[in-house]
Amino acid sequence: MIARARSPLSRVPLALAAGLALAAGAAFPAAAQTAVTIGIGTQDTTTNTVTTGVVIRELKLLEKYLPKDGKYANISFKMDWQNFTSGPPVTNGMMADKLQFGGMGDYPLVVNGYTFQSNPQSKSQLIAVAAYNIYGSGNGLVVHKDSPYYELSDLKGKVVSVPFGSAAHGMLLKAMQDKNWPADYFQLVSQSPEVGSTNLQEKKIDGHADFVPFAELLPFRGFARKIFDGVETNAPTWHGVVVRTDFAEKYPEVVVAYIKAVIEANDWVRKNPKEAAEKIAKWTGIDKEVVYIFLGPGGIMTMDPTIKPQLVADAAQDAAVLQKLGRMKEFDVKAWVNDTYVRKAYAELGLDYEKQLKSLDNYEVSGTDEFCKVAISDPRKSGEIWIEGEGIKPYSSPACTLGALAELKGQGKKIAVAYLFDTERGIKLFADQAFYASATKDGKTVIEPFLLKKDAEAAAAKSGGKVLGFDEALKSATSGRG
Repeated sequence: MIARARSPLSRVPLALAAGLALAAGAAFPAAAQTAVTIGIGTQDTTTNTVTTGVVIRELKLLEKYLPKDGKYANISFKMDWQNFTSGPPVTNGMMADKLQFGGMGDYPLVVNGYTFQSNPQSKSQLIAVAAYNIYGSGNGLVVHKDSPYYELSDLKGKVVSVPFGSAAHGMLLKAMQDKNWPADYFQLVSQSPEVGSTNLQEKKIDGHADFVPFAELLPFRGFARKIFDGVETNAPTWHGVVVRTDFAEKYPEVVVAYIKAVIEANDWVRKNPKEAAEKIAKWTGIDKEVVYIFLGPGGIMTMDPTIKPQLVADAAQDAAVLQKLGRMKEFDVKAWVNDTYVRKAYAELGLDYEKQLKSLDNYEVSGTDEFCKVAISDPRKSGEIWIEGEGIKPYSSPACTLGALAELKGQGKKIAVAYLFDTERGIKLFADQAFYASATKDGKTVIEPFLLKKDAEAAAAKSGGKVLGFDEALKSATSGRG
């Protein structure tokens, strides 16, 4: 028999042995849990950022994708969601290292990247896009509904407010530069969306320029009218996400997880846009009908996290506008963009990044027009009616949409809103806010909706027709179907 050496603990009393064992355990503890706080700056009421913020937060999508094994096995993540009404305060939070991620519009994003150039601890990088309109719609300028002003030039010398440093401010500055107007063309004052909206309603200012969703929200709420849309600047408008480089380099898998959450949030909206609009309305206070005009089928904004060359070029143009005004020095936009995380997210989800990068397609209105009894063949000439208690129904043309609307009202149906598309620019519109050019062709009434009065006047003059308001267009539609 082989003699076994006795453990040293076997020669001491049991109680003492237990104490020594505890002491030994204390000397070699299990790996401690590390708590990491992820600060995310959002703009809940800025509708085209919701799938990079409030939707992820409310559906807990980031938690779903956060890494949990390997070096992350002993890391406990805590979400610190902070909501702001514009981009500049998000940049302040990121500079103070209280926020690691931030969502904001194109001009604030460029300022964010530029501001971080002088930060010795970290830089910022653009890692994903939230949503965009490649033609520039989204930002806009509104006047009171009773205002005599219908064009931007009508506001010369008038008091116009805009949140300084915002995407809408950038839109206005570019529009002024494009027209060679001096810096004092307007009496320009800085007001937040909330203050500017109130002052416009009370007629204390002549115009208010703002970012998504206010140029649609204020007319929808019944006291404003849009007279200038960002599409007239011929430059894209978009929102995106930036991250501090020190955080991203330490926790790259977390950045990838965040972008996966963005991708799922986009899919969630597209799969049931009506339900999504209703839930986002509850979470943000923005009316569901306004959420839908931006994010529903054919909406003003296209949800897509890929960092498209057109948007990078637009960021460089934004920087040039700010440099011309003396608000910024040299800034290397291409060095600021980092698409490695979004590419990795696409690859890990089995998605084709290059294919999506090349696409500018949105999802569109489809189905069968129950009023005119035809399939919808041209989504950007279609319409939709949101019927309370029944859902959202599609129609094949403006005339069919308005004809159906008149019929539904005659049946006593409760209509939340009707949507059409601008004939000239393809922008989704509230039907009751549009201007209409009406003409008779081949015995049928052809009705063309427009965002801007000047566009409707030009179309009417060309076709020998006339310009109609909404109520007149509704009556005209019942006399023929286009």
